[in-house]
Amino acid sequence: MIQIDRVDQVFRARDGAGVVALRDVSLRVEANSFVCVVGPSGCGKSTLLRLIAGLIPCTRGSISVSGQRVDGPREEVGFVFQKPTLLPWASVLDNVLMPLKLMGRPTEGPRGRAMELLAMAGLAGFEQKLPGELSGGMQQRVAICRALIHDPPILLMDEPFGALDALTREEMSLELLRIWTERRKTIVFVTHSISEAVLLADQVVVMSARPGRIDRVIDVKVPRPRNFDQQGDPEFQRVSHTVRELIYANRKAAADAP
Repeated sequence: MIQIDRVDQVFRARDGAGVVALRDVSLRVEANSFVCVVGPSGCGKSTLLRLIAGLIPCTRGSISVSGQRVDGPREEVGFVFQKPTLLPWASVLDNVLMPLKLMGRPTEGPRGRAMELLAMAGLAGFEQKLPGELSGGMQQRVAICRALIHDPPILLMDEPFGALDALTREEMSLELLRIWTERRKTIVFVTHSISEAVLLADQVVVMSARPGRIDRVIDVKVPRPRNFDQQGDPEFQRVSHTVRELIYANRKAAADAP
């Protein structure tokens, strides 16, 4: 579904110097799989998502989605940002329908689908509420529904639960698993939480410190359906330990570098 081939990403600082965010990144993401990306802060995880989404062009290399080279935003890709970024003056329902309006598509027919998505996310009865009347977790659920409204086969998620409290974060992780099970998508999910990554993913991609490279891709063989009670499972602990050791090693290597 997603093919990343030898991608470099260089940003120009105001003084003209080049900042290498990613170097020689190659990755294949299979259709309908759930892939989590972890790594030290500043290693280029969010940059990688934006490249896949076509929000920025890569400096070198290529990215393809469904066999077609990415050269700009694509309708088959939904994006969930770190913050909900909802329109404060628009109702929950209108926020969910907003991508269709921006695409120039009619919204009357899809209203039923929007209502179904909100109900699936536990937001039935909140359709006419304003974002300011919702909790942080509820707002993020609206953002997920908004990303799903045009039924994209690919969903990119950039630390969408990072600002939530621990309990709400766990609830949202389980909610996302349920949505993925019912409406199977190809998901690439960036997170700083190792336990969250192992809970969600078919594969965990560990990135090195900047410039970000793919250090290792680890298969997660914890049985599905999953919940946080499985954290004591030997496979859950094995993958968590491996990911943690790789991240610590990358941090140490970066700190020791001249």
